[in-house]
Amino acid sequence: MIKFEKVFKRYPGGFEALSDVSFSVEKGELAFVTGHSGAGKSTLLKLILALESVSSGNIHVADLSLKDLSRSQIPKLRQRIGTVFQDHQLITRQTVADNVALPLKISNFPKFEADRRVRAALDKVGLLSKATYFPPMLSSGEQQRVGIARAVVNRPSIILADEPTGNLDPDLSADIMQVFQQFQKVGVALLIASHDINLVTAMGCRTLVLENGRLLT
Repeated sequence: MIKFEKVFKRYPGGFEALSDVSFSVEKGELAFVTGHSGAGKSTLLKLILALESVSSGNIHVADLSLKDLSRSQIPKLRQRIGTVFQDHQLITRQTVADNVALPLKISNFPKFEADRRVRAALDKVGLLSKATYFPPMLSSGEQQRVGIARAVVNRPSIILADEPTGNLDPDLSADIMQVFQQFQKVGVALLIASHDINLVTAMGCRTLVLENGRLLT
């Protein structure tokens, strides 16, 4: 589902954020990427989303070669990827259901189908009963689960998560990981950037370790 082939990313001025990075994440696999601040984790995720372009090498995402991707194909790529952020990025003046529906509205889904998908996504993360709530009425863990529901409402084949448990206590972090595992079981590939070594170790999943832009394992 995700394949990096000798990827380098250099920024103007010569800074090399990623150096000769190669790895793959398969369908139904949950993998972590860890490393110190500035190791290249966020750059790696941005490359997968085509928010940045590689300097050399290539990335394949859901059978698409990003090197050959035209600008007009980028929205199609991003529809296949669900993205979960550390700070939720929820719209506080919209209901939980409206927040989850946002990707479907952007894609011009018919309202009946959009409503059905929103209900299914909220049910999957255990928040269907709070569809009419507003984000400030929810706990941090619940807000993060709304973010996950929004990420999966398009039924993506890949989920990327950038420090999704960074603001949560250990118990809530474990709850979020259980939600991710539910999607893993139905064949979704997940790549999670995290600096929480205790959490990563407890999960027992494959871990990609970045150090100064180089992949150690």
